[in-house]
Amino acid sequence: MEIKVVLKDGAFMPEKAHKEDAGFDLRTPIGFSIEPGKSFVVDTGICLEIPEHYAGVLISKSGLNVKHGLLSTGLIDAGYQGSITVKIYNHSDKTYEFKIGDKISQIVIIPIPEVELEKVEKFNTTTDRGNNGFGSSGK
Repeated sequence: MEIKVVLKDGAFMPEKAHKEDAGFDLRTPIGFSIEPGKSFVVDTGICLEIPEHYAGVLISKSGLNVKHGLLSTGLIDAGYQGSITVKIYNHSDKTYEFKIGDKISQIVIIPIPEVELEKVEKFNTTTDRGNNGFGSSGK
């Protein structure tokens, strides 16, 4: 599959560090810092033509998450052709500084099946879990 990309001035082409990687790294076209407990929104300047029945999922870079407490997430629907923005949350106790060209997040292109929702009074089957939510699988 090929996805067309439009780059605004200063934007970096999304790229994979390794052929086997699932996500394309997104880089910042500006320098900025995020104080502890704060967030920052970055316009990447990247526009994608995501095909129908696909979506782009923004996922934190594992190194930024594990080493620095920085998280980013989002969903880019097919049909949206504007610039991708990334909101990064700093859950650490230290200010983190990004320089122009630093990796800030990654985007994974995933298939989305066509789904129709049907309202019913109850389900035809039951599961072991049922409606047991948080903590239902134990420690």
